[in-house]
Amino acid sequence: MKTDSEKSASNTKLITSLSENPYGKALANFFDDIAQLTLFGLRFFREIFKRPYEINEFLKQCYLIGYRSFPLVTITGFIMGLVLTIQSRPTLAEFGAESWLPAMVAVSVIREIGPVITALIFAGKVGSGIGAELASMKATEQIDAMEVSGINPFKYLVVTRIAAATFMLPVLVILSDVISLYGAYVGVNLKGDVSFSLFILEVFDKLSFGDVFPAVLKTVFFGFAVGLIGCYKGYHAPEGTEGVGIASNSAVVQGSLIVFILDMIAVQLTTFFL
Repeated sequence: MKTDSEKSASNTKLITSLSENPYGKALANFFDDIAQLTLFGLRFFREIFKRPYEINEFLKQCYLIGYRSFPLVTITGFIMGLVLTIQSRPTLAEFGAESWLPAMVAVSVIREIGPVITALIFAGKVGSGIGAELASMKATEQIDAMEVSGINPFKYLVVTRIAAATFMLPVLVILSDVISLYGAYVGVNLKGDVSFSLFILEVFDKLSFGDVFPAVLKTVFFGFAVGLIGCYKGYHAPEGTEGVGIASNSAVVQGSLIVFILDMIAVQLTTFFL
């Protein structure tokens, strides 16, 4: 029977051996990063309800995050709808189901392709931008200067950016879906002659509330996750200018990965409840 001191020594030896093992060290760093990110997210929910509310900074971030991302989202959405229509037409034509083309493209874009592709673009543009911006402010000691001057940097820098990302991504996804449907309409008429009113009628005849609502709802979580990871990586970036690149790169990689994970969970929940 081991004594308490022997058990403590055994546990200490086990932890030391794991920390010396490169795989064990990587695993420990992974779980530590998850824990720190969770605490960072809980702090966001605690700070968002405290005064002052920084409305002006929130609106500014909505403009920078949302409005300036609109051209890229528009181009991507149009190409997405156009290419999907062109690629799907031959397969449907083989089965004599070419008339289902507008409805098929609309359901595919609105339920899955539109939200995921737009969220990945959002993670690449906005997530990396937030991470690089906050890491740069940390490297130049602007965050420390805000604390000295009596401003809450977390409230001013982090809360406003996460809230703006959470709010603007669903808006961008809706706009992307609309542009994608127009791209699909153009693709349908490349080898056909379908009026716009008939195209819209066929689209909305097959769409239901169960297609639209879950797709929009999950983009709220996509936006929150991308904003949270971008802010976390920038706020806790390594010291020095090289930390800016590290924060930007890791924000994109982890933001894109979490989008796929959340989408998988959302699909399972949607299948279960609807």
